[in-house]
Order: sequence, then C-alpha cells, then structure tokens
Amino acid sequence: MHRNLFTSGARIALAGAACVLLWTACRKDNKGSQPTPSGIDTTSKPASAYEDSLKYLTYQIMQVSYADGGRNASAGLPTYYWYSQVPALNPLDTKYANADSLLSVMKSYAINPATTQPYDHYSFLDRNGVLTNKLMNGISAQTFAATNNGDYGLDYGVALDNSNNARIFILYADKNGPAGQIGVTRGWEIISVNGNSNISTSQPFLQSLYNAIFNSTSVTLGFKRPDGSTITKTLTTTSYSINPVVFDTVFTVIDKNNIAKKVGYFSMYTFSSIINSNGQDTYTRTVLDQLFAKFASQGINNLVVDFRYNGGGAVSTAEYLDNAIAPPAAAGQLMYNTIFNDKLMAHISEVNLTTTTKFAAATSKLNLDNVFFITTGNTASASELTLNNLKPYMPVKLVGSKTYGKPVGFIDFNISVYDQNHNKKYLADLYAINFETKNANGVGGYFTGINVDAPANDYVDVAWGNTQKDANLIAIVNYLTTGSYTSGARVASTELSDLRQAIPSLKPVNGFNGMVDYERSRIIRASH
Repeated sequence: MHRNLFTSGARIALAGAACVLLWTACRKDNKGSQPTPSGIDTTSKPASAYEDSLKYLTYQIMQVSYADGGRNASAGLPTYYWYSQVPALNPLDTKYANADSLLSVMKSYAINPATTQPYDHYSFLDRNGVLTNKLMNGISAQTFAATNNGDYGLDYGVALDNSNNARIFILYADKNGPAGQIGVTRGWEIISVNGNSNISTSQPFLQSLYNAIFNSTSVTLGFKRPDGSTITKTLTTTSYSINPVVFDTVFTVIDKNNIAKKVGYFSMYTFSSIINSNGQDTYTRTVLDQLFAKFASQGINNLVVDFRYNGGGAVSTAEYLDNAIAPPAAAGQLMYNTIFNDKLMAHISEVNLTTTTKFAAATSKLNLDNVFFITTGNTASASELTLNNLKPYMPVKLVGSKTYGKPVGFIDFNISVYDQNHNKKYLADLYAINFETKNANGVGGYFTGINVDAPANDYVDVAWGNTQKDANLIAIVNYLTTGSYTSGARVASTELSDLRQAIPSLKPVNGFNGMVDYERSRIIRASH
C-alpha cells in the first residue's frame, strides 16, 4: 500500500507547485488527475506565488505527504521527526509572511521537558543552495545563485584582552581558500578591516566586520602574525575544494610509565562529504585518506581530534572517521541506530531505508590507547555523532567545554517549481529534522550537550598544536604523562595572561550546526 512513497525533489516540486500555483483547482479532496506543469505560466507569477509554493511544499513534506503533493493524506508519510506534535495548519494562511515564519511556528510545538524549550531549534531553509553544495560536494561555491562565487575560507573570533580592549583573531582558515593560500591561519590577528583600524565592541563595528567577512566579494584585511610582523592583503571570494583538516601533526610524550608514546593530532572544521552528488570521492576523502595513512605509518598510540569549531555536516564523513579510529574489535559491529518518526518506522523496509549502521568489516589500522576530542559549544551534531559512536568500543575522553547538543539530523529535500517550458526554478533546500541517532549502547538524547572529562578554555591567539600554550593540549599531555588532567595547574589559568579567550556574544551566529544523511537521500532518489 505504501510503496513508492519516497520520491525525488523534482517530483515533489512538480506535485506541490501545481497545487499551490493553481491551489483553488487542486484541493486536497480532489480525487481526479493531478494538474501537470504543462501550460502553467509560472514565469508571470509574482514573487508571492513562489513563496506560497515554498510554504505549501514545506508543510506537505514535513507534515502530510511528500510523494503526491498532499492530495491523499492516508497514503502519505510525513518526514518531520516531531510531526505528531504539530497541529493541522493552513500553510497558505496570510499570517505566515513567508516559509521561514511558517517553519518557525512548526518548530515551536515539540517541547523538551528537561528545558521547557522547543526541541527543534535546528530546522531551516537553505534558500541559495550554498550549504548543500558545500556539504554534499565539498565545494565552497554553490550552484543555484550565480552571484555567489564562494568565500574567503576563514572564520574569526572577537576577544577581550586584559585591558578589556577588543581583539579579532582568526579561528581557522581552509588551506585551499583565498585566506589559507596566502598563509593565514589560527592565531593571526586582524588589525584593520577595509582600512579601518578602530577595533571596538560597538554594534556598528561588529556588524560591519561580519558583513565584510561573510557578505562581501572582496575585503582588505590588515594582519598581525604571531611573530609581530604585519601584512595587508585584499582577498576575493572564490570557489575551491574544501580541505576540512586545517592542521595536523605527530608529537611524542613520555607517559607515566616512562615510555615514549606518539600522539597524532588534527583539527577539522567541517564535515564536508567524502562522496559527492555523483557518487565520486571528494577532495575531503583524499585528505582524510592521506591523514590516517600518515598516522598509521608513524605508529601513533593516542589520537587527539580537535572539533572545537566543528558544527558537523555529512553523516558519511562521521562514519568514515569512526571506521578510521575504532579498534579491530568493532569491525562488523553496530555503529549506531537511526530512528525516524513512527509512521516511517512502521514502513521502513517499504521505503528502502535502514535503521542500523555497522562498522566496516575492517576498521582502523591504528593501535590506540585513547582517543581525545577537544570540544566546545560549537561542536555539534555529526561531530557529536562521531565521538558518541566510539564510546562503546574504546576509551573516549573529552576536553574543553560541553558540546552543542544535537542528536538529531536531516535528510535534505530540494524544492523547486516549473515554468511553462518545464524549466525548473529552485526555491530552497529544506532541512527539517527527520531522525535521531543512538550508539550501540542505546545512548543518545544529548539535547543539552555532552559533558567533558576535563574543562579547558579556548584561547584564540594560540597556534594549532601548541602543547605549551593551548590549555586543551596541556590538559591532554598532563593526562598522558601523569594520569591527571590538572597536573601542573595551568589548565584554563589566568597565569596564561598573554592569551585571550574568544567571546561568542561579540559575533553574530555564523555557520551550520547539524548532520545530513546524503546517503539516505541518494537511496530515496535511486529508488524512483
């Protein structure tokens, strides 16, 4: 009865858009044949008609049926994880100014009793496709808006020094991006923005800084390097293959038994997919293959994975990392379970989806005593999934601060409409929560974050991998050498007065927090 209920984004758009643009002739109780796009002049429709299409389809996909435009509710399956807690709504009601406001209302109904706040502060619409192309294909520029030519490949943090003066530091820079190509990296200080060297915490300055970095195609930045030298460079946005590994190294410590141990360390800022939309390996896959081959060849005994700025991304990359880190005993065992809403779970085999993911038949070539994860409140979703999946099989230790808290994820839906010539007009990618994950021990539900084993502050003027100044690495080295994170009493200490801690409130929210299962999206499309 429920076969072929999943469908491609194109068919979703075809069914729904016809109903919206001619919605008075395509009511939900209409049992006749559905209108086709032939002869529908969407090119002459005002922008509001396209927004109505987007509102309608967002609601249908999440709450009613995403296979037939919602015409037959009894035959469709909602995709939203918390669909049962959302009352029946009219998506075309004028009180919803746009699809985003409708989505905001839908997100407000499922309440977490532990916090008395909505579970869902995650779902959103990507209206230009930037995120989809970045995460799925590992390319910084997106495909739907020709005006977007990529980015600068960097992120920054605003900090306060001991005199309460604002300072701007680079948090990370992609090696392949415009900033990384000229050597910009963590610990460089921005001392001027388009000629303005009056750095402050005033809202006008902070907003102009944000716009200059994230909403422009060219910016001139003055930098001070850690050695005190300065340069001024003009950066232009460009498209590039994402390299998620911003730094890696191997160092040696003498453990508490006076034995030399090699420690592998890498920092990864995003989970761009290891497989692109055509099923081919991405640059991300190449980089990770080389990284773990290096660690294996050098015989590391412990691994430090730095996720302090990693908001997640593709589930396939989380699975790759788990297979690369897990001990041989995990081979072929359950990695994690995926739980959909009750209606999908009742028909899971009929819609060609699975609920279990196992470790590969052959896992890591590493022989690790411990794996340490450096985390902060920016560590989210696919990053949390990665470390949570490993806990049943090996010693996993967290250093830094509590993670973001997102044990749920997305299957993306591309929403488009058609003109009279059957040309598709892209509207948005819908990222609404579709599933929850739990590890082999049934542990999940960390909506308020995952606690750390050892607290340590993130000081942003310290270079990657600095075991003398990075409070996180100091704690880890202390543990390996003495068995105590706090030996030496220097973790997060004010005596490290030359370091400055980033203040998140001084920067508008930027970036993505989530995990997207593009593989299950491919399964859905391939089955139709």
